[in-house]
Amino acid sequence: MEHKFAERARFVTSSETREILKVTERPEVISFAGGLPAPELFPVEALKEVCNAVLNEEGAAALQYSTTEGYIPLREAICQRMKSAGIDSSIENVLITSGSQQAIDLTGRLFINEGDTIICESPTYLAAINVFKSYNAKFVEVAMDDDDGMVMEELEQMLRDHPDAKFIYTIPDFQNPTGRTLKLERRKRMIELANQYDVLILEDNPYGAVRFAGEELPPVKHFDTEGRVIYLSTFSKIFTPGLRLGWICADETFIDKYVAFKQTADLHTDSFAQRITAKYMELYDIEEHINKIKAVYKERCTAMLSCIEEFFPNHLSYSKPEGGLFIWVELPEGIDSAHIFTECLKNNVACVPGAPFFPNGTQKNTLRLNYSNMSKERIIEGMKRMGEVLHRELQNDSLLTV
Repeated sequence: MEHKFAERARFVTSSETREILKVTERPEVISFAGGLPAPELFPVEALKEVCNAVLNEEGAAALQYSTTEGYIPLREAICQRMKSAGIDSSIENVLITSGSQQAIDLTGRLFINEGDTIICESPTYLAAINVFKSYNAKFVEVAMDDDDGMVMEELEQMLRDHPDAKFIYTIPDFQNPTGRTLKLERRKRMIELANQYDVLILEDNPYGAVRFAGEELPPVKHFDTEGRVIYLSTFSKIFTPGLRLGWICADETFIDKYVAFKQTADLHTDSFAQRITAKYMELYDIEEHINKIKAVYKERCTAMLSCIEEFFPNHLSYSKPEGGLFIWVELPEGIDSAHIFTECLKNNVACVPGAPFFPNGTQKNTLRLNYSNMSKERIIEGMKRMGEVLHRELQNDSLLTV
């Protein structure tokens, strides 16, 4: 039988990280591969009470179809959260999505024509790469400094070279996969360049609230004077990922179009999940819950960084995040981290090879480590195992030349 797929199906493949996660699900494997929040921090007992309250007070509405834009009390609560972070908005600027992943996909559907250019950090979020590739976008990668994020001089050069670029995609806080943060002056400069070269900015900020060290920084959108920043965020990292709740904050003209596209996708986001989240924020202090998350992640990140110092070879470089979920490790040139992953798995420990995070496939000697999902004890044991593999394999690096 002939499979008459649409042309765009050629550009869609399974996520490499998702395929890796299947391999690491064995209980004996200590996995630093996924970007999973710590499940023991999910407010299960509180949510039992919240679910009962929602069903008792508005059960029929919670189980009924709803408006595409989203549940008004939840949108109001989101506006309050964004205001405290430095973004002034109204509910007309907010659309609730089925996770921020849907927000990224809707952005692709709304803005990307075949062959359009997207400017992004190098490396960048794999799932966003896969979305934009599904619309047959081209990628222009901009290098980052170890400590300061995207290099603005290089960004300006890319904007000159690609005047028709559709948007700049950036994760300014504790970036996935590197854990790096865009410094304040570069956030301001990004807005100046976007205004000068008349390009949109897609600011993806799933991790910004999970800062456990350093100084709070306002979002890029805080400096937006022309309504050209589309801001995405999610409850997945600060509440629960299983409820699949994210949001878009943008100029009303954009939101109207997003709403139209969302109606063709799923009509609206889960009504029950929206009411559960809004009711939780009414009955409980979500900031108190986030502070618990930050304390645990700080301890685990500190443990992992200490283990890199103690167990890994000395000549590696790595990020030192002030929040988020990830540490980025750069191996010597010529080392293929896919081989390192395979050898680590033999020792029942897993990471993510870095190559898929480069949309143009430019680098293979990197890997991403996640510290949020494993206990301190398992982090120490897993990093010992990784250290043994790295010492052994880097001594034999002639076998690993790419």
